[in-house]
This record gives sequence, C-alpha cells and structure tokens, in this order.
Amino acid sequence: MAKLGYSVIGVLGISTLLMLTGCFGPPAQAPTNTSAAPTTSASPTASTSKTASPTPTATISTPAASPSSAPAGPPATAEPTTPAFPEQVAPLTVYYVAVGDNGVSGSPIGCGDSIVATTTAPVRFTDQVGPSVGTLLANKSRDVGLSGLMNALYQSDLTYAGGELSGSTITIWLTGQFVLAGVCDIPRVKAQLEYTAMAASGATSARVLVNGRPIEEVLSLK
Repeated sequence: MAKLGYSVIGVLGISTLLMLTGCFGPPAQAPTNTSAAPTTSASPTASTSKTASPTPTATISTPAASPSSAPAGPPATAEPTTPAFPEQVAPLTVYYVAVGDNGVSGSPIGCGDSIVATTTAPVRFTDQVGPSVGTLLANKSRDVGLSGLMNALYQSDLTYAGGELSGSTITIWLTGQFVLAGVCDIPRVKAQLEYTAMAASGATSARVLVNGRPIEEVLSLK
C-alpha cells in the first residue's frame, strides 16, 4: 500500500509539473506582442509623413518668389552694353587735303585735290570714331605741320555728337556750323569727315548729319 501511495503521489507530481509547464505557454507569446508593437508604431510614421505634406507646399511657394527676382535680370544685363569696344592704345587716322594733287598722293575728291591719311601719336580709346573725328574738328590750323596738307575745317565750329555703324556704313552726328573759304572747300570738308569716320570704324561708306540734316543739304546752302 505504501508503494501505491508513492506511485499516486508520483503521478500527481508529474501531472502537476505538466500543468505548470502549460502555464508558461501564454507568457511566451508576450514577445510576439512586443514585436508587433513596432508595427503599430509605424502608424505614427505615417502620421508624420502626413504632417510633412505641408512642407512641399512651402517649397512650391519658393519658385513663386523666383519670378519676382527674374525681372531684376534685365537691368543687370543692360550694364555690359555700355562699353562697346575694349580699351586700347593706338594712333588715330585723320584725313587732310593735298591741294592740286590730282589724286597722286591719295584719292581724288574734286577741284583737282586729293584726300590724304595722316596718323597721330598713340591715343587711349574704346570707340575710335569719336576720338578721330574729335581730333579733326579740334584742329584750328589751316596747314598741317610741314606736310603740305591743308585742313579745310579749321574755321568751322563743329562738335562730334555721336556715331553708329550699321553694316558697312558709318553714320556720324555733328552739331554746329561750317565756315568755308570757297566753293572748293565743300568737297574738301565732306571728304575729310567721311574718310576719317570710315578709317576709324572700318566702314566702306559714310553718312554725315549736321544738326540732324545730311551734310550735302547743309553744304548746298553755302
């Protein structure tokens, strides 16, 4: 009977252990619940992305500000147009008259005269037309040194106002008035101005406007 009692106790003990072992089953699933917690924590990430959606809207407003800065571009672009040519130092070519030369020393211009090129000392300039024509108009001597050339413009009161090169034609604007010594001075002053302007600009033809009128029209009144 004592053996039977021990066996019964042993069976009860084993069954108790099995029951206790079965009680540890559910807690083993707890890690599964905690591992699932990050899955639920992903939902805040989604909500964060929703709150971040206004940020692209603010970024779109930034390009909207760029058109306001775009109009500021043209004034800046207009600045580089002021200097038309690079600065350089070189002699200027100025034309005077060889009276009675008959085209021997230069191109014939009428009244049996020739138009002849002379050069100055090196001058610093950006636009060569203005300094060349200005040098010609500033010379108030009839005789050009000992060259034998004559300046038909020496009595005239003229000022260079501007110039424009269009294709192969240079147009210069002058203000003031001519003072001529005779009818032969008409082709002389015309040739001096035109040839000087063409040499300075590299043009093959020239137009001279005096007080807004063609030189031919102005000189026809003399």
